[in-house]
Amino acid sequence: MQAPSFSCGVSDLYARLEARNKQAKTQKKEHCMTILTPWDDVISTATAYLSSADPVMAAAISKVGACTLTPNPDVFETLVDAIISQQISVKAADAIMARLRAATPGGLITPEALMQLEHDSLRAAGLSTPKARYVRDLTERVTSGILDLAKVEQLEDEEVINHLVAVKGIGRWTAEMILIFSLGRPDVLPVDDLGFVEGVRESYGLAARPTRKEMLARGDAWRPYRTFATWYMWGVRRLSQRIER
Repeated sequence: MQAPSFSCGVSDLYARLEARNKQAKTQKKEHCMTILTPWDDVISTATAYLSSADPVMAAAISKVGACTLTPNPDVFETLVDAIISQQISVKAADAIMARLRAATPGGLITPEALMQLEHDSLRAAGLSTPKARYVRDLTERVTSGILDLAKVEQLEDEEVINHLVAVKGIGRWTAEMILIFSLGRPDVLPVDDLGFVEGVRESYGLAARPTRKEMLARGDAWRPYRTFATWYMWGVRRLSQRIER
């Protein structure tokens, strides 16, 4: 899956995952080998570092406010959510996820539960034919052990991406969203995300959208906390959209 080119700039998938993570605020846990301290401490360290390393980023942090990013450690559910959310509105994705939960035992989105659903049941929940196939492919890979999500969580970022893009319907951008919103990796730079790019263009007063190469170069100043720089650039763009509307 390529990064979506929504005219609004900030993807519906980003908005959906962000909303879900806010709901999960009380369910924090350490779940990634790259996070060795409580998540709030990671956020505090990251924002302090970014503020001192880049005055423009410091202004963005002040403008957007406290970082509310809270990863959901359920990688499988987040992947299913990401597939369902592709190219549709947040409201539509919410409705499909609700119907999918209603169709599973206990309302759980797990590999075991989804394996009990036939293709027609996925379609009845509102998934398009391609998305039903993608979810089925993901479920079969996980239940068969071809895709071991527990092991994937222990891999380096690029290795995680390589494993996830082997699943039908998942591209690099979606895999990067999983790194950020589920695995809680602190140094992800999704340079193909339009909302992120637009946030950078606005924050740094650029006449045109920066190129991929320019984004990578600018991101060097934010290492090893590029995930949080990304989150704040999303925040800047989101605030601008509210004003524009």
